[in-house]
Amino acid sequence: MAVISEETIDYVSILAKLELSPEEKEQAGRDMGRLLEYIDKLAELDTGNMEPLSHVLPLENVFREDVVTNGDESSMILENAPEQRDNMFSVPRTF
Repeated sequence: MAVISEETIDYVSILAKLELSPEEKEQAGRDMGRLLEYIDKLAELDTGNMEPLSHVLPLENVFREDVVTNGDESSMILENAPEQRDNMFSVPRTF
């Protein structure tokens, strides 16, 4: 198992804004060591024949084509406006 120094554990706990008890520091050291061992094990894999990918599953665009279906209904919408001017809603000034 990889040995993680106490200084490294203290530094990581400061970055993570954690206050660790001595027992928690010991456990964190073991956990970090196991994590580094796993990373080393992954480095042993032969990935030379693998294509780079960004996702495990094939992704396809699921968006529909953007098609206008209701046309220009601005005159109908403006019928609901209490006041209108120049084919726009007229609202009170805010400043």
